[in-house]
Amino acid sequence: MVGLAEQLRFPARPGRHALVWAFIERQTNLWKRYWAWEVVWLVYGVVNTLAVTLIANQVDQSSVGQSIDVSRLVLFLLIGTLVWAFLSAVLDDISLVISWERWEGTIEHTLMAPVERWLHLSGMVLFGIMHATVRTLIIFAIALPFFSVHLGQADWFAATVVLLVGSFSVAGLAIFAGILPMLYPERGQQMSMMIQAFVLLVSGVYYEVGVLPAWLRMFSYVSPATYILDGIRSAIIDGDSLIDVWQQLAALAAFGVVLIPGGLATFAAAERWAKKTGRLKRQG
Repeated sequence: MVGLAEQLRFPARPGRHALVWAFIERQTNLWKRYWAWEVVWLVYGVVNTLAVTLIANQVDQSSVGQSIDVSRLVLFLLIGTLVWAFLSAVLDDISLVISWERWEGTIEHTLMAPVERWLHLSGMVLFGIMHATVRTLIIFAIALPFFSVHLGQADWFAATVVLLVGSFSVAGLAIFAGILPMLYPERGQQMSMMIQAFVLLVSGVYYEVGVLPAWLRMFSYVSPATYILDGIRSAIIDGDSLIDVWQQLAALAAFGVVLIPGGLATFAAAERWAKKTGRLKRQG
C-alpha cells in the first residue's frame, strides 16, 4: 500500500524518448498554429528556387550559353537552392529555440522544468530535420516541372546519406547560434541570422567556392554546408556513389562529433550564466 501511495503522490517520470517526442509534438502544434507563416516561407522558398534556377535558362537563351553546359548549370543551381532551403529551415528551427519560448511566454516553464537540456535540444533537432524535409520536398515537387533536368545518373542513396549526416553537423552549428538570443535578449536573434547569412555566403550555394576571394574562401572549409553541397552535387550530377563521397562524409562526421557535444556543453554553460544574470526573461 505504501508503494501505491507513493506512486499516486509522485507519478513516474516519463522516459527520455517520451520527453524528446514531447518537444517534437509541441513544435508540430506550433507549426500548425502558425500555418499561415509556414505558407509564407513555403512560397518564398518556391519563388527563390525558381528565380535563381531560371538564371540558367536566361543564360541558355543568350550567347553566353554557347560556351557552357547549361543543363549542368540548371541542376547545379536547383540543388543549391533546394539544399539551402533545407539547411536554412534546420538552422531556423534550432537557433530560434529561445526566441520561440519568449514569443510564447513559456521560457520560465521550459527552462525551469526538470528536463535535461540535451533532451530538449534533441527534440528540437529532430523536429527541425523533419520540418525541413517536408518543406524541401514540397518545394522540389513544385519547382521540378519548370525545368528539364536529367536525373537518371543520380545516386539518391549517396545524396540522402550526405544530407542526413550533414543535417546533424548543421544542427550542432545551430545550437551554437541558439545561444545568442539567450545571452543577448535584444539583439541575439539578429546575430543568429547573421551567422546563417555568412554560411550562405561562403558555402557555395549559388556558385563554386573557387570564385570567392582567397581570404574568404578559407571560411568555406569550416562550414559544414560546403561539404553537404559538394557531396550532394557529386552524387546527383556526376552519379558518385557512397564510396566516392567518403571525404565529404568523413568531414561532416567530424563536424558532428565536434559541434554537437560542443554546442550542448556551451548551451548548458550559457544557460547557467543567463539564469544568474537574469537574462532569461520574456522581453528583451
